[in-house]
Order: sequence, then structure tokens, then C-alpha cells
Amino acid sequence: MSKQKTKPIIELKDTSVFFGQDQNKITALANISLKIFPREFVVIMGQSGSGKTTLMNIIGLLLKPSLGKYLLRGEQVYQLKREKIIKIRAKKMGFIFQKYNLVPHLNVWENVMLPGLFTHSQRNSRKKRAIELLQRVKMADQSHQLVNELSGGEQQRVAIARAMMLNPWIILADEPTGNLDTKTAKEVMEIIKNLNRVSRRTIIMVTHNPNLASYATRKISIKDGKVTNDQAME
Repeated sequence: MSKQKTKPIIELKDTSVFFGQDQNKITALANISLKIFPREFVVIMGQSGSGKTTLMNIIGLLLKPSLGKYLLRGEQVYQLKREKIIKIRAKKMGFIFQKYNLVPHLNVWENVMLPGLFTHSQRNSRKKRAIELLQRVKMADQSHQLVNELSGGEQQRVAIARAMMLNPWIILADEPTGNLDTKTAKEVMEIIKNLNRVSRRTIIMVTHNPNLASYATRKISIKDGKVTNDQAME
């Protein structure tokens, strides 16, 4: 189905973000308007200070824009109550971070099932779901290990499984290979690509690494808080 016949899953309209006030005000994002469609794999690229992380935080409902609108499946998110926004972020969005953000005193499957605490499901069903996801990222054999006993690549696989725990609409990945060697980074990117192509998740990834753009279906470049390029990759 073409984009013209598909409704966007995310739409930003004239979105700006300011930090500070009056003469000390800094513009982090300036009048950004864009649409992201279901099952796209979008990479957002830019150097440090370009505004790409701020844009990711807006998309991930971690930061409210100073101006403009954010629509998620046509609904204006910031007209909702804060508690509703928190639930949407927890249940509809999965996050993959550069530094993994795993809990060191928990084992692998316990880390994966953590998002399940936002549901009313039984612990056994949450554990079953966690083990199934670990099998998909080839980490089931290490499910009882503490995460700080794992390599960086293994920890990122666990983080990917955790991001899928609640079957989210959207996966947001912030420099997911930044701490990995080239071989491991490629393995992790193949897993993320499969989330898009096989599991049909919308992927939004922030990176400064131009080599990662080849995994995406669309590349958005940002500089000085403005989109400078938006192109299809396939």
C-alpha cells in the first residue's frame, strides 16, 4: 500500500523545542513537520548538537514540544492526561539504548519481562513471553545469567527482547551499536532489521554513523534543529 493511502502512525506539525528563556533561549528544534508511516524503518542522522536526540525524545514521548502538534495514529497526544501519555509510552513504544539500560542485579529473563509490570498479566505468563523473545534473539540459553556477566552484544540482544515485551507499535533505537565492535554491530542491526521486515514493527533509529543508513527504508538528516534531507532508501 502506498503512503498516500496509508495514514501516518506519527505526525509532527510545526514542532519546535526551546531551552532557556528570553536572551538565553536556545532553539533545539525549529518548525519540524514530518510523517512516519507504519512499518517504515527510519534512520535520523546528524552530528552531535544537531537536534537528533531531541527529536527522538519528542517522538518517544519523553519531551513535550514547546510549540506544534504531535499526533499518534491521528490522536493529539499532548491533549491527553499525563497518566495516559505514560501508559502509551510504556505499552506502545519499545526503547533500545546505546548503554543497554539493563538492571545489573536481575538475570536475563527478569530484565526482559520488566515492561510486563505495566500489565495485569501473571508472572508465569510474563516469564513465558520473555523466554520466547529470548529465543528469537538467540539468548534463551543465557536466560538465568546476570546481565553484567554478558558481553556488550549479548546485553543489547537482551535489550532488544525487552523492547518487544509488550508487542509495541514502534521501536525507538538510540545509537544501538555505539558501544559495539563492527561484527557485533552488524549482528545487532540484522536483528533490528528483522523486527521491521518480519515482525513488521515501525523502527525509528538515531545515529551519527552513515553506514547504518543502509538498513533503513528512509533517511532523515537533521542539522541545527532543522530537517535538511528526507529521502527513501529503497
